[in-house]
Amino acid sequence: MAREKKIDMVILGLLSHEQLTGYDIKKRIDGAISFFWNGSFGNIYPTLKELETNGFITRKEATSEGREKISYKITPSGKKVLKNWIKDEQASNELKYETLLKLFFGGVEKRDVTYHNIEVFEDKIRDDLGLLRSYAKVLEKDLDNDDHLHYYLTISFGIESYEAYLKWCSKAKKMLGKGEKR
Repeated sequence: MAREKKIDMVILGLLSHEQLTGYDIKKRIDGAISFFWNGSFGNIYPTLKELETNGFITRKEATSEGREKISYKITPSGKKVLKNWIKDEQASNELKYETLLKLFFGGVEKRDVTYHNIEVFEDKIRDDLGLLRSYAKVLEKDLDNDDHLHYYLTISFGIESYEAYLKWCSKAKKMLGKGEKR
């Protein structure tokens, strides 16, 4: 399996909650999960095939409105794989922000370019933070539900991280000023 990418665990995790099509999986990934993980159709469908081959999911074919619709369901062995992964203490927690890469090498350009890159990053973080806060409000209403509690913990991590990012953006912009050094 694509262990280094973990898309297999993302798919098994989503299927542990409900039966989904490949398209539905992509929509879920592009929703709340997109704040900390991503996936493309180019890696979802091959992974679905691999998971099915390994007996971790099953497919169900149906015809709806003249179109063939394939949905997937996790098997008991797939659930076991997912549980074992969750228990595994090993975790890759890589942080990759292209904005920070540009910042690191920003000395080759005028400061206003770096300043602008930080503003773009800040705007995106501010937008995402608003969305995370709205998710948190909904989840706070039912934290007795174990799934909701886990979703909430993930979202609260994002909220606190994004608040720290905004604080850093403000500080970085002050340090850069609007000067055109270089």
